[in-house]
Amino acid sequence: MKRCIGILIIGGILVSLITPGFAAPRIKDIAYVEGVRENQLLGYGLVVGLNRTGDRQTSFPTLQTVGNMLRRLGIYISPNEVESKLKTRNIAAVMVTAKLPPLARPGTKIDVVVSSIGDATSLEGGVLLQAPLQAADGKVYAVAQGSLSTGLGVTGNTRGGASLTVARVPEGAYVEREVPATIVTENAISIILKEPDFTTASRVIENINEQLGGLRATASDAGYVRVKIPEEYQDNIVGFVSLIENVPIIPDARAKVVINERTGTIVAGKDVKIATVGVSHGNINVQVTNQRQYSETSAGSSEDTLTKVIEQSVNESSSANGTGMKNMEVIEESVSVNDLVQSLNALGVAPKDLIAILQAIKEAGALHAELEVL
Repeated sequence: MKRCIGILIIGGILVSLITPGFAAPRIKDIAYVEGVRENQLLGYGLVVGLNRTGDRQTSFPTLQTVGNMLRRLGIYISPNEVESKLKTRNIAAVMVTAKLPPLARPGTKIDVVVSSIGDATSLEGGVLLQAPLQAADGKVYAVAQGSLSTGLGVTGNTRGGASLTVARVPEGAYVEREVPATIVTENAISIILKEPDFTTASRVIENINEQLGGLRATASDAGYVRVKIPEEYQDNIVGFVSLIENVPIIPDARAKVVINERTGTIVAGKDVKIATVGVSHGNINVQVTNQRQYSETSAGSSEDTLTKVIEQSVNESSSANGTGMKNMEVIEESVSVNDLVQSLNALGVAPKDLIAILQAIKEAGALHAELEVL
C-alpha cells in the first residue's frame, strides 16, 4: 500500500455564529488598526567569548571593528598592529535584527536575532556586546546586549540541521525610543485587512454598522475600512478600538489549491470544484459522478447523496479495447477536490500521483481554482 497524502480543508465556511462549537474569527484576527504595527530594527555588533570558532584573522570587518572599539575604550592600537597582532578566533562580527512591537515604550525588553557575517563556524557560548539598533529612518530605537542561545541539543554540535551561526538573545534589547503612533485621524480609525477582499470588506462594514447601530463604517477599496467614532466613545478610544477588534467576522476566501511537491502536501479550500473531465493516470482509473439516490428514513423522506466510484486497475491487459490501454473514466461536474483526494487516499495513491492528477486537471481547465505549486 502506497503512502497516503493528507489534505487540509480551509476557506470560507458560512456557518451561523450561534452554531454550537463554532467560534467566528474576530476583526483583530484578519486585520489591524492603521498606525499600530511592528517596525524592523537592524544593527551591527561583535560577539566575544567564542571557543576558537570565531572569524579568522583575515576577516577585515572584524579586525577594524575590534580596533575601533578598543580605541573608544582608551586602549590605543595602530591599524598595523590590529592586522598583524590581533587574534580574532574568539570574536565574530554579526548583524543584529529585531522587531519593535507596536506602542512599545522605553524600557520594554524585546528579543533579538544575531547572525554571523564573517567566517565564524559557531556562535555557541558567545556574548553580544552592546549594539545599537536602528530603524529605516536611521534613528536608534533599541540597544541589544547579552548571552547568545543557539538552541543546541545534548549532542553539543547539531541542532536538527540548523546553522550554528545564527543565535537569539531572549529579551536581549531595551527599547530606548518609542515610535509615534497616530490611531485617530479626522475623528475616525482605519481598519486594514491583511488579505484585501471585496466580499470580506463588505462583511466587515455590515457587521460593524450592526454592532454600532448606524452607518459608521465605509470602505474605499477592498482592504481599507474607515470607522467614525461615536459620540459616546470620544473619550474612550481604547474601549472603542477593543469593541471594533472583537466584532465577529467570517472572511471570504478565493478558491485555491496549494501543492508542495517536496513534502507531498496539498491544501485546498472546501469550495474548490472540478468540472466534467476524464482522468486516466498510470494504473489508476477514476470515476466520480453526481447521482441522486433515495434512501428511506424513519420519516419516509428522501435525501440527496454524492456517489463516488473510484477504481484502481491492477491488470491493464484486461481492458476492453484489448490493446493494454485503459478506458478513460469521467469525473462529473461539481465534485470537490476534497471528495477526490479522500477517495484516492483510501486507495493508497502515492502523493506524486495525486499531485500529477491535480496539475493535469488544472491544465485541462477543469479545476475551478487557482493552483499554486511551492
